[in-house]
Amino acid sequence: MRRSRGLTAALVLSLAGAGTGIGLVLMPEASAITAPVAFTADELPTWQTNGVVWAMAQANGTVFAGGTFSAVRPPEGVAGAEQNAVNFVALDAATGNPTSCKLAFTIGEGTATVRTLVVSKDKKTLYAGGSFGAVNGTPVSSLAAIDIASCTPKASFHPSFPATVRALAVTDDTLYAGGDFAAVEGQTRERFAAVDASSGALKPFVANVDEPGRAVEVTPDGKNVLLGGDFFTVNGSNSHALAVVNATTGAVTKTYNNIPSNSVVKDISTDDTGFYTGHEGSGGGVFDGRIGLRLSDFTEKWRDRCLGATQFVLPYEGVLYSSSHGHDCSTELEFPDGKRNFLLAQPTNHEGAAPAPVDGFVRGPGKLGWHPTANDGMDGTEGIGPRVMAVAEKNDVKYMWVGGEFTLINGKPQWGLTRFASTGDVGAPTTPVASASSVKPGEVQVRWRTSYDADDSKLTYRIYRNGSATPAATVTASSLEWERPQASWNDTTVKAGQSYTYRVTATDAAGNTSALSAVASVTVPTSVQSYPNQVRTDGAELYWRYDDAVSPYVADSSVSGNRSGVQLNTPALKQSPGAVPGSTAMGFNGTSQQVYSDRRQTVGNAFTIETWFKTNTTRGGKLIGFGNNTARSSGSYDRQLYMTNTGRLVFGVYNGSTRTVSTGLFETYNDNQWHHVVGTQGPGGITLYVDGQNKGSLNATSNATYAGYWHVGGDNLANWPTRPTSNFFAGQLDETAVYPSALTQAQVKSHFDLAKAPTDTVSAVKTTEDTYINQGAPSTAYGTSTSLAVRGSGSLYETYMRFNLPAAPAGQVLKSASLQIKTSTQANSGTTDTVKVLPVTGNWTGAGTTFNTKPTLGTTPLGTIAGVAEGSAVHNVELDTAAVSAALGTSYGLGLTSTGTDPLWIWSSEATAAEGTPQLVLTFGAK
Repeated sequence: MRRSRGLTAALVLSLAGAGTGIGLVLMPEASAITAPVAFTADELPTWQTNGVVWAMAQANGTVFAGGTFSAVRPPEGVAGAEQNAVNFVALDAATGNPTSCKLAFTIGEGTATVRTLVVSKDKKTLYAGGSFGAVNGTPVSSLAAIDIASCTPKASFHPSFPATVRALAVTDDTLYAGGDFAAVEGQTRERFAAVDASSGALKPFVANVDEPGRAVEVTPDGKNVLLGGDFFTVNGSNSHALAVVNATTGAVTKTYNNIPSNSVVKDISTDDTGFYTGHEGSGGGVFDGRIGLRLSDFTEKWRDRCLGATQFVLPYEGVLYSSSHGHDCSTELEFPDGKRNFLLAQPTNHEGAAPAPVDGFVRGPGKLGWHPTANDGMDGTEGIGPRVMAVAEKNDVKYMWVGGEFTLINGKPQWGLTRFASTGDVGAPTTPVASASSVKPGEVQVRWRTSYDADDSKLTYRIYRNGSATPAATVTASSLEWERPQASWNDTTVKAGQSYTYRVTATDAAGNTSALSAVASVTVPTSVQSYPNQVRTDGAELYWRYDDAVSPYVADSSVSGNRSGVQLNTPALKQSPGAVPGSTAMGFNGTSQQVYSDRRQTVGNAFTIETWFKTNTTRGGKLIGFGNNTARSSGSYDRQLYMTNTGRLVFGVYNGSTRTVSTGLFETYNDNQWHHVVGTQGPGGITLYVDGQNKGSLNATSNATYAGYWHVGGDNLANWPTRPTSNFFAGQLDETAVYPSALTQAQVKSHFDLAKAPTDTVSAVKTTEDTYINQGAPSTAYGTSTSLAVRGSGSLYETYMRFNLPAAPAGQVLKSASLQIKTSTQANSGTTDTVKVLPVTGNWTGAGTTFNTKPTLGTTPLGTIAGVAEGSAVHNVELDTAAVSAALGTSYGLGLTSTGTDPLWIWSSEATAAEGTPQLVLTFGAK
């Protein structure tokens, strides 16, 4: 058996190509489905049932499914007629189609059902248990043996089980059963029994329990039997839900009394080193997850306390696959209460040393990147979803089969049965959501929310700059469906004053690649932007500037925190003006909108939270705080700044009671002006600062210990002092930051003062008109052409562009100017020649300019570009700042010429190509 690897959701990055990575750990490229997962998450066409599948087994490339149903039908959209299938169907593992084996499990009164299936070690006999009185008319009593080769019931095998059989396990000579019965063959056998595997004769094994048996498994050495169910005693010994007994006599070997009384064992499975239990329960303090135990001494090695009614556990090649409707894995530091996750996978063992116990239990190994989706199921059923799993192999391909009461798999109609293969991954990752920012010359930070792929947790990202077909960098990062942290890369080859565009793709291990992200544009400043640079320098590990242009991603601009945010209920983007020049804000409606961080974390007793806000609300609301849920209201929440109805500000933590500091009775801040608020905690306690001023401190040096998420704009405020009417804030927020230490008063004051410092502003001015002339067609005008051309000889091409230049903002001057163009997609659009940018001194129009009427060009170049590479990409040409500055506030013409014979082809303003329109990028700054 392959040794399992304990993959975690921690972000793992690798880098190749231009620039320098941020917090990157080198590691090899991903290969086939991310190990140790063995199956894709892509559902295969499979015949469906019209009822619940309770049981599965497999032999020789055939999968047997039993349950409560009457027919099977072809997959959605596949031709074929429905077939009778009375509580049983045999299917080809490789095609998903029914085989010729037909069995009908019936009963005289009531509803027949098959609840458990198991195949003999020699793969010749299929045993079925449930509630039925006949198989194909042959009388039986809730337990039957089927000859697999002939698909006929063995008439000589008919032990009498007077009540439902729910679980079976088989050795070479013994068949163990668990269920609801109190006697077998007229002899007392309470809920567990053993019969001869050939004859059905009752064996002396006695393991009487007081409540139903639901699971039975034999240890690999054959010496012990593992029992699971609802019971509280075994042979008179106290043992709830789980016990180990001698395989021959049923004498108790091991009891368990640490499973909550309101939880039961639904399934038990084994591998070479351990056994695993799946649990279901109801009520407070319930245990709904999985336990991993040692075979050596039957002691517990880990306990996964996710909530969600685990129905089945299947260890395979070092991975424990499980079916449930897991909805809350907070105790495992994974997804909070919310969306149901029906199919999960995790290593059978921790990699390396196990984590320290929490609440007396070692957490389970972290979930792996295998995440097919399902649903609760059919009307009138228990709403569980998947119930049973089996791995079958045929033609060297392995298949994970799943049965239950679901009606959807991966969002597509599929009832009762589905399957996944070990090969053939065809699902591409989701498209990354990218952004880019620059706060100082020579550096651009490209950020993106990691993508999601249902069977690959480790994805390869390629970053393309300026439309190039060759990636500027390659980064590998890990993500799961419920944890998609930001990944980032620093481009350190950029030039001040120039504009750059970036797009990102995600590729899985099988080579499936997402679409390109939307274009992320940025202009590199000519001087350091004081405020954001200081926030980063002071160690912010989360920094949301709210310059995002699309939902639902909020980029983290910290140096290496990569703690991005997720917008909930679409807050208003790019609200201007923001609190800091050059930045925009985010608007919140005060009823439902917020942003929460995309990565679960713990926060120590030293931290700082900081944000800017602007509001006139009289209903108060949370500005920023920490809570243990994401989209749902948190049950644990503190470390928060909030506003009262009157506009006062409160900062507080919880350490057994709420400990808060607030502004004075008449110090209110709902005046529709921008204000800066900071809350710190450290060895000196908690302190509240507003607009750079200390508003009070309190000797509170600890806070509540739990894992959670940062929330901005809303979350629970119940039971906090002077609680406002609304948990949600109505107004604008900007420049939110979190630090892992307490900022000093000097640092806080510095941030407040720096927000007033002047910063560069950038104007991107697109052409109002453009055309080119062609010596080979001297009378033709090209004013409506989607392409523009430049060539010096052979047949002269010259391009002309017109821009309406803005005046410099008050108190600022032009600091840099560049022309941005994009080569077209036609072959050989680049050039080996040097292209000059010259001022146009003569008059011209797009409609009237031909070679015969071409305007006059100046003689002194404004800028040059020495060759343009082949392939469609964006290029920048630095221009003479003084010359462009002199033309500010006017209509300005530029001409492109060359002296060589190799033409350059670029997009015009009439083109629809992304990033294609020629533009001037003008950077203005303080005099």
